[in-house]
Amino acid sequence: MSSRQPALTAPAILNRVDQALVGFMAAYGVNLLRLAIALVYLWFGALKLVGASPAADLVVRTVFWLPPRTALLFIGGWEVLIGVALLFAHPLILRAGLFLLWLQLLGTSQVFILLPGTAFQHGNPLLPTLEGQYAIKNVVLITAGLVIGSRVRGLSGRAGP
Repeated sequence: MSSRQPALTAPAILNRVDQALVGFMAAYGVNLLRLAIALVYLWFGALKLVGASPAADLVVRTVFWLPPRTALLFIGGWEVLIGVALLFAHPLILRAGLFLLWLQLLGTSQVFILLPGTAFQHGNPLLPTLEGQYAIKNVVLITAGLVIGSRVRGLSGRAGP
């Protein structure tokens, strides 16, 4: 009877490291995603509120029915509200923030319809401009919102569906 531990092989070590990393991602990934998106919304919204956003012209041209300063305050305030809501794991606050996020992302998609010449080089949807890329990244934010929303019940400690 040997009390000797079997030597750890490279695959066994890699498996343990992989399990630890996957466990960390499963435990903290969605909350970190939520906080990262909150930070982005707070930051970008605040830039609009203080008149320092590089996207100001795009916002003003897209939200054309409001006076320029009002459009920036409206969209900036909306984004800050989304960011604040995403800071909280409370299901009702989080659901409200996600609803505002999805509405805002629908609104930012208007650039492709209202300003295709601004969004795409020579009108070619395969060649986005810098402004077009700015709007296209919303696909990632929408998807992140879906992931966060899929966990709303789990964030409160209740079981999901």
